[in-house]
Amino acid sequence: MLNKTKTHIEEVARFHSDKADEIEAFRIKYLSKKGGIVTDLFAAFKDVPAEDKKEFGQVLNQLKDAVSAKIEELKANLKSGDTKPEGLDMTLPADGAFMGSRHPVSLVMNEISEIFTRLGYTISEGPEIEDDWHVFSALNFPPEHPARDMQDTFFIERNPEILLRTHTSSVQVRVMDGAKPPIRTISPGRVFRNEAISARAHCIFHQLEGLYIDENVSFADLKQTLLYFAEEFFGKGTQIRLRPSFFPFTEPSAEMDVSCTLCGGKGCNVCKHSGWLEVLGCGMVDPNVLQNCGIDSEKYTGFAFGLGMERLAMLKYGVHDLRLFFENDLRFLRQFR
Repeated sequence: MLNKTKTHIEEVARFHSDKADEIEAFRIKYLSKKGGIVTDLFAAFKDVPAEDKKEFGQVLNQLKDAVSAKIEELKANLKSGDTKPEGLDMTLPADGAFMGSRHPVSLVMNEISEIFTRLGYTISEGPEIEDDWHVFSALNFPPEHPARDMQDTFFIERNPEILLRTHTSSVQVRVMDGAKPPIRTISPGRVFRNEAISARAHCIFHQLEGLYIDENVSFADLKQTLLYFAEEFFGKGTQIRLRPSFFPFTEPSAEMDVSCTLCGGKGCNVCKHSGWLEVLGCGMVDPNVLQNCGIDSEKYTGFAFGLGMERLAMLKYGVHDLRLFFENDLRFLRQFR
């Protein structure tokens, strides 16, 4: 056994390799805890006659040290580049790292956020899982409103008071609850509605809602703010029009259209030959909403507006199927690098 151990020391000294897998196989052959040569020799040490233990122990330690030193030497050579794979020219420039891109919805949301921050708006965020008060009751939704039905809203099972928010107006309620006027904030985020998925609708989408509350805020302020946004986002010369509408949390309420950016207002398939595209809803904050949030409706007035990010991204980038924003198809996303 002593001679066999000395033979192993000679084999270790002769071993050389510049391949990582061969070096690893060498390590396993000698040092593996199960079946390794050094491990087995140490296990057999107890059977060596007492008079030979000292000499055998010294040789066995020499073998172990030789194996460890050889492995460290070969690994160091790999790291230092003393060897290189055949056919590889180390002087060639490295391949450029693949750069990802922001999602088109994120690009639109960031652009719109920047427009409103230039007007002094702050960005507010809130939870996606909300309660009935912040999503409906504080915003003047009556108990019989259809938005409270299961076919329109995702409620959390076993607790009808907890739901996935249907709009980011819930964030505005939290801001009004915790701050005193003047308030000027936008609330971008993801919302959920129980809708069938199609080229024009989805159960998940993104909104950006704005809120401005102060003394003597008027509908004229709202119109001028939205005109500024339209020209900044769609380009100079963009026209807007406001059509009467209804929302529980604003009074009066309106839908805002912009002149079609694809046909210049002349009429096309996208704008249904009307020359106008609907882009957002808006209105003056209902006094009941202010009172629900502890704001004196006799002293303060305000306006609110809400934009759908996917709709604006479709208009901006000429996308005709809303589902593309949620499929994570790299062929689609790489176009926005």
